[in-house]
Amino acid sequence: MINTDLEVYQYQLKQVINMADVGYSEKVMEHFMNPRNVGTIEDPDGYGKVGNPVCGDLMEIYIKVEDDKITDIKFKTFGCGSAIATSSMVTELAMGMNIEEAMKITRKDVANELDGLPPKKMHCSNLAADALHEAIKDYKRKKGELPDDEKDKSKAACVDDCHSCGN
Repeated sequence: MINTDLEVYQYQLKQVINMADVGYSEKVMEHFMNPRNVGTIEDPDGYGKVGNPVCGDLMEIYIKVEDDKITDIKFKTFGCGSAIATSSMVTELAMGMNIEEAMKITRKDVANELDGLPPKKMHCSNLAADALHEAIKDYKRKKGELPDDEKDKSKAACVDDCHSCGN
């Protein structure tokens, strides 16, 4: 049980040391320790939620859009350090983009911007682009540009096609 600020700091320090041992880049560590755009957006224009039942990662992305351009983006993530870092990075990549450009952001783009992820983390932690895509699809559905039956057609798939998560 964590009771004091010192114990919280010690716990966080252990997490950082463990992440460094796994082979995370400095950029991943920076986005994990200082994530950008954390939070929710009241009455978002688009909302996306994806998860991986095997590792337990869950990501939510909220977007505000004006003239088909992402003007605000926030995320909430429950998961490991790479899940938090990828969520943070995808928000930075998508901010200010036209929604069609943002739909082209891939998991690989996110990982590359973070100077890579350890191979064992690629398949379960880099769902952030998928959550962004779901938020954009939700926005398009609300505008009547995408039929409601498109809602559940895209399930998250592993980058390396390992299919350990059942997708």
